[in-house]
Amino acid sequence: MAKREVEIVIISDVHLGTYGCHAKELLKYLKSIKPKMLILNGDIIDIWQFSKSYWPEAHMKVVRRIMKFITDGVPVYYLTGNHDEMLRKFADFDLGSFKLLNKLVLNIDGNKAWIFHGDVFDVTMQHSKWLAKLGAIGYDTLILLNSFTNWLLTAMGRQKMSFSAKIKARFKDAVKFINQFEQTAADLAVDKQYQYVICGHIHQAEIREIIATDKPGKVLYLNSGDWVESLTALEYNQGNWNIFKYNPEDFKKENEEDDDHTDTEDLDAKMDVNLLLERFRQEQS
Repeated sequence: MAKREVEIVIISDVHLGTYGCHAKELLKYLKSIKPKMLILNGDIIDIWQFSKSYWPEAHMKVVRRIMKFITDGVPVYYLTGNHDEMLRKFADFDLGSFKLLNKLVLNIDGNKAWIFHGDVFDVTMQHSKWLAKLGAIGYDTLILLNSFTNWLLTAMGRQKMSFSAKIKARFKDAVKFINQFEQTAADLAVDKQYQYVICGHIHQAEIREIIATDKPGKVLYLNSGDWVESLTALEYNQGNWNIFKYNPEDFKKENEEDDDHTDTEDLDAKMDVNLLLERFRQEQS
């Protein structure tokens, strides 16, 4: 099957190493595209909740697929987030087509794009990191329960449901936080004279124009969503941004022979992800 060519692909909040991560679906998506540039906008590997007892093969295959893009010469930018903040000490690392950064400014067809994860706007992250980590564990448990519930609902022929979506809709503070997050990002982007501001962090895929509150000007705000619930990515082609939404029906013909030899290589011997992440955890404790 011919791969779909995409100029820029942005994904965030994959949370590899957690039960809620949809690694198999993400792998199918990554195998279906031929990007000219890939931007990983934070929380790709969840070092906060990492456990040596849980690192499925599907999660490793996502890492291998990303490595394949790098070896093929595709520019890959890894921007750090709060769940992989331990990598921030290595920011500005550059190896071939791979770059590890905290933020990125790109010139995209004459427009300046300001790209970063977005946890800098989260008051909980700034002042109560332990509370944020506790909330992350609770969120992961909620997603695990939600997955089991949806399995039962599917077996009974009923429609799936999202626990977190219902919680967000019920609590006005959650909606207020999202709106404030988006407005703050837009205001700063206008102040810096950027045309695009691109974030992750809040697991809410979005493309919309936002008018600044404190000065004349507007900016196109974009958020790539996540691969825990919404299964979304941002794609840029021929001057247009779109939100890609994973649909299982579109990937039913994935039984054709795969050209990704890295899936069968013994890359674990070259890069023991479990050992690497455990070392990060120990250094931070």
